[in-house]
Amino acid sequence: MSITFNQDDIAKLKTLIQEGIQVSQEVETLNEGLKDTVKHIAEEMGIKPAIINKAIKVAYKGRLHEVRDDFDQLETILESIGRPD
Repeated sequence: MSITFNQDDIAKLKTLIQEGIQVSQEVETLNEGLKDTVKHIAEEMGIKPAIINKAIKVAYKGRLHEVRDDFDQLETILESIGRPD
């Protein structure tokens, strides 16, 4: 299947791709900054960075109740087999 683009389509695609590249670079820069900040704060507070990152993701997605439910099920399974720790 072959697609043919007119000059207007080509201009739109060029603009979109350039803007997409710019946004992707900005997101990458922001993610790197967040990673550094999380690492620094985690070290200060004696918390694993993974825990802070998980808290950020859970808060962002508004899924605390799902995480609690999952943990409750995990805890029940482990206690049922005699491995609570």
